[in-house]
Amino acid sequence: MKGFSDRFTDFPDYILGITKEIWEGRGIATLNHYYSDDIPMRFPEGLSVGNLNTINGTLATLAEFPDRELTGEDVIWSGNDEEGFLSSHRLLTMGTHTGGGYFGPATGKKFVIRAIADCAAINNQINDEWLVRDTAGIVKQLGMDPKEFARDLITREGGPENCVKPFTPSIDIPGPYKSRGNENEWGQRLSDILTRMMEKDFAVVRTDYDRAVQTEHPASTTVHSWADTEKLWMGLRSSFPNAKFSIEHQIGREDPLISPRAAIRWALHGKHDGWGMFGHPTGKEVYIMGFTHAEFGPYGLRREWTLFDHISIWKQILMQSGDH
Repeated sequence: MKGFSDRFTDFPDYILGITKEIWEGRGIATLNHYYSDDIPMRFPEGLSVGNLNTINGTLATLAEFPDRELTGEDVIWSGNDEEGFLSSHRLLTMGTHTGGGYFGPATGKKFVIRAIADCAAINNQINDEWLVRDTAGIVKQLGMDPKEFARDLITREGGPENCVKPFTPSIDIPGPYKSRGNENEWGQRLSDILTRMMEKDFAVVRTDYDRAVQTEHPASTTVHSWADTEKLWMGLRSSFPNAKFSIEHQIGREDPLISPRAAIRWALHGKHDGWGMFGHPTGKEVYIMGFTHAEFGPYGLRREWTLFDHISIWKQILMQSGDH
């Protein structure tokens, strides 16, 4: 790869390699090299600019979970040497809560969750990023309730006026990465599936999903087959029935020794004006940053991984409603 260290065989090897070096090799200082000085990093929790914030955040996380591991499940990528690459990197991350921090006093409990990071890179450096972790999955596995955790977080951060504001397009800043992905048929297929569900055509689950599908959703949720997959997506859409759905980035790939697969970054933006997984309607405006990965087989979509952040959704609702 032009501009990248020759110790990496390809772009997935680069993404997996530097992730292991930073986290499991504890090479936190290497972020000074691998991340650009003014990188915009967008999380459901908010917006961060610059690698210094990333370094400090990484250090704080490792202090709270000293044995933390990040194992790369897949890197679904697009791009080229000239214009840069984008990886949608799905990780299974685990650790033991033996230090106090963001998640409160140490509980000694273990967690296993997923995260997906969309990272743009060129010339051996990441310069744009979008990331979602299953924070609600950690909260639940540490013995807490996601809604109550969000309520407590608002209080700890100084109340609705002073607390860290979750990410919305109004606070975004433009980064150097401008591509929308690629035109591969598998990315288009997943995009069509998600769009149909957001248009409330949930029949798509029974026509386009394998009956034996395994579906992984946030809050450490794993279900199988059609009915429970429909329930998860209906629970989300029914909470925000009139919110605008948009596809932000789309990749499809076919690679040796692996099923055809796709990665979509999407958004849902609008009012919490319906009953669903977020309780009684409040009418509050919410922005959801979502990621979906999928593998396809001979009978349709056979594995799906979707992540969005329950904690940041609850935080947006509670901040605006005064219910904190």
